Amino acid sequence: MKLAVGYPVSDAADVIEAFVAAVEHHRDGIEEVYFAMPGDASGRSPSRGGALQREALTHLHSLGVRLDLLFNANCYGPEAAGAALADHVCRRMQDAAALGKVSVVTTASPFVAQVVRRRFPWVELRASVNMRIGTVAAMQMAGDLFDGFYVQRDYNRDLDRVRHLRRWCSANGKRLCGLVNSGCLAYCPGQTFHDNLVAHEADADAPLEADLLPCRRHLRDRANWTSILSATWIRPSDLHHYDSLFDIAKLATRMHAHPERVIRAYATGTFRGNLLDLLEPGYDQVAREVWLAQTVFPDDWFQRTTSCGRECDDCGYCASVLARAMAKRSPRESASTA
Repeated sequence: MKLAVGYPVSDAADVIEAFVAAVEHHRDGIEEVYFAMPGDASGRSPSRGGALQREALTHLHSLGVRLDLLFNANCYGPEAAGAALADHVCRRMQDAAALGKVSVVTTASPFVAQVVRRRFPWVELRASVNMRIGTVAAMQMAGDLFDGFYVQRDYNRDLDRVRHLRRWCSANGKRLCGLVNSGCLAYCPGQTFHDNLVAHEADADAPLEADLLPCRRHLRDRANWTSILSATWIRPSDLHHYDSLFDIAKLATRMHAHPERVIRAYATGTFRGNLLDLLEPGYDQVAREVWLAQTVFPDDWFQRTTSCGRECDDCGYCASVLARAMAKRSPRESASTA
């Protein structure tokens, strides 16, 4: 299993330099860098692009890192299935080709997938995690469009389901991939709403208010912080359990303040700091009070949380781990995450 890392949307030179250095250092474990073209709607804020992006992606491609171009916005407005979007996709594919060969396109749009399949048949097409594909039935319906699938993140800890999906993919020549450090809460009812807002972020009249998101309101009550423990992320130390299940482990790093920290942790399978600091999106307020270090987790954490059936209303396991993690950071602990 190799890693796919997201090129930061930031145009800060220090962030980009640290990201490139981390990819260079862990090159053997990284297969792809995924990115959106400047200004394009995607699953994150629009990339600022510029010379830094061109130079960085061209350099990484020269090292043998595959380029994965994103068209993974949840909404493309009135042109969602029109000629204008088709033309835009083709122009962007040509623009991206100036950086190096585009090997993969990841999209949440069946229309975009059809355009790419017809015009660029050599490109590997992958269904975005934003499509929430978590069943064999869904894969069968989209199998003619896609060469691979990102698993619906809510099922990352349902190993029986992931094994079932793996068997179908292996039997049908498809790749199976997973997003492993998402901070999104499991089965969040606001995901579709949030993804649509992000897709229109560049044209929004006002910044997104946290009050609009169910997850943010939910976490204002400290009693609900256990939802973070029972979410979808996988610890770096547990990633090896997925070696036979995922072909690619995707790291959410495009909006992360320290993408190099995330890359280093998952490439090495170790992290001494607060696990919450690896998640994107993160929970800064919670992280100030919850120190989720490796030593906090019981020895049976992975076995318990991947076989519990997610009946969280009848179980106090995650709550017991949270209680152990409720501690203020000391200066020494804060420095250890740098």
